[in-house]
Amino acid sequence: MQFGRTYEEFEVGAVYKHWPGKTVTEYDDHLFCLLTMNHHPLHMDANYAEKTTDFGKNVVVGNYIYSLLLGMSVPDVSGKAIANLEIESLRHIAPTFHGDTIYGETTVLDKWPSKSKDDRGIVYVETKGYKQDGTVVCIFRRKVMVPTETYIKERGKGAPPGRQAGGEQPGRPTPLS
Repeated sequence: MQFGRTYEEFEVGAVYKHWPGKTVTEYDDHLFCLLTMNHHPLHMDANYAEKTTDFGKNVVVGNYIYSLLLGMSVPDVSGKAIANLEIESLRHIAPTFHGDTIYGETTVLDKWPSKSKDDRGIVYVETKGYKQDGTVVCIFRRKVMVPTETYIKERGKGAPPGRQAGGEQPGRPTPLS
């Protein structure tokens, strides 16, 4: 199972479609609001949203949608990352409502070797999130530091803790085929 990529595995122009999507519930939205202390009534008060906003109903917090898309991209983009270096831009294009299903895809815009360490590189990506009807709701660009294959070989990173890539561990059960 692929979980992230090494520098060499990224190709400029590649598009990774993140699946499965996530249907956003009222609970998800309210929990995120409570955890982040965002108590704006647009997100928490259905009566307020219905009577005083152009939307007529609660709007899901944009930063929840961003966080959801960032998480969706981990298996394809940053699962082996050494660090997320920068969120260059973050745009909320259209509102998301309770019951909408969010999908995402990431495009590799560029990549270059690290200037300070030759066992890693920088990957520049753009992630787009869209609703079930195809409406784009969020776009962000980021730079991610990822290991090279040399880094993985020398440090043994990339496999789950306690396991080495390509082999069984003594005393541990192996998955059934």
